[in-house]
Amino acid sequence: MGDTLDTAATLHLDTTSNPPHLHAGGDWTLPHYGKLKNQIAAIRLPAAPLNISVAQLTALDTSGAVLLAELLGAPRARELAQDGSGLPAAWRSLLATVAQALEQTSAAPPPAKHGWISDLLARIGAAMVGLRANTVALLGFTGLTLQTLAGSLLRPSRWRLTATVAQIEQTGLDAVPIVALLTFMVGAVIAFLGATVLANFGASIYTVDLVAFSFLREFAVLLTAILMAGRTASAFTAQIGSMKANEEIDAIRALGLDPLQMLVLPRVLTLLVAMPALTFVAMMSGMLGGAMVCALTLDISPTMFMTLLQQDVGIRHFWLGMCKAPLFAFVIALIGCLEGFKVSGSAQSVGQHTTSSVVQSIFLVILLDAVAALFFMEMGW
Repeated sequence: MGDTLDTAATLHLDTTSNPPHLHAGGDWTLPHYGKLKNQIAAIRLPAAPLNISVAQLTALDTSGAVLLAELLGAPRARELAQDGSGLPAAWRSLLATVAQALEQTSAAPPPAKHGWISDLLARIGAAMVGLRANTVALLGFTGLTLQTLAGSLLRPSRWRLTATVAQIEQTGLDAVPIVALLTFMVGAVIAFLGATVLANFGASIYTVDLVAFSFLREFAVLLTAILMAGRTASAFTAQIGSMKANEEIDAIRALGLDPLQMLVLPRVLTLLVAMPALTFVAMMSGMLGGAMVCALTLDISPTMFMTLLQQDVGIRHFWLGMCKAPLFAFVIALIGCLEGFKVSGSAQSVGQHTTSSVVQSIFLVILLDAVAALFFMEMGW
C-alpha cells in the first residue's frame, strides 16, 4: 500500500515484507503539508512491529515533524528521534520535541462536561467565596480606619480641616436640593395613598400619623442613605480609584504620608457630619409634602397638622431615625473608599468598582435598616 505525492515528498508502506516497512523521503515541509496530510489519512499502520526508513528525507520542518509524529504515534516518533536512523541531530531534536508535545496533549484529560446544576452550584460557590473575601476586607478596612482615626484625635496637626470642609460642601450642601425634592415627593405620595386607603375606614385623620411615623423612623434616613450611596459612595470610589490608576496613592506613600489619613478620614468625617443634617432635611421635606396633600385633599390645615403631630408622635421617633444616620454614613464612606483602593490601572476597573460600591452600600444600608427596625420593635421603642 502506498503512493508518491510528488517528486519532492514520498511516503510508501511495504506490507509484503515481514515486518512491514515504511519509507518516507523527500521534503517534508509546509508546501507539501496538504498532500502529505491526505496520504497519511489513507494509511493505517499495523500495531505489530514496524521498520521505519527516513534516510531518504531531504528536508524536515515543524509541519513535517508534526505529520510524521501523528503518523507514527508519539512513542514511535520518540524512539525514531532517539536511535537516529540517519537523521541529522537538528531533525532528531525537532522530532523529539514534537513527540513530547503530542504526548502531553494526548495525556491531558478531556474537559469535563458540566450540567446546568453543577454550573449553578459553581457560580453560587464563587459568589459565596467573593462575599466572604469582601466581608473580611471590609472588616479589616474598618479596623484600620478606626485605628487611624483614634491616632489622629490627639494630634490636631494631622487634622485636614480644609479637605473636610470642602467635602462637606460637595457631599452635604450640594445634595440638599435633590434630597429635599425627592423626600417631598415621596411624602406627598405616601400621604395621598394613605388618605385613599384610610378614607374607606373613616380614618383619614390618621394620615398625619402615617406620614410622621414613616418619615421620622424609616423613610427619611433610608432614602437619604440610598441617595448618598448612589451619589457619594460612587464619587469616593471614582476619585480614589482614579488616583490609584494614576499612581498618585503610590506617590503619597513614597512621600511618607498615610493615604488613610489623607483620603479616607476626611471623607468619613464628612459623611458623619452631612448625613444627620441631610436626614433632618429629609424628615422636614417629607412631612411638608404630606402636609401639602393633607391640606389640599383632606382639608387638614397646616395648623391642625402640627397639632396632631405634637399630640400623637413622640420625640423618640425622631431620635430613633436620627441615630441610624451616623451608622449608615460610616458604612457608605468605608465601602466607597475601600472600593476605590481596589481599583487596578484601567478605566474599566474604575467603572466596575464604582458600580460595586453603590450596590454594596445600598445592600448593607437596607440590611442594617431592617435589623434596626426589628430591634426597635422587639424593644418596644
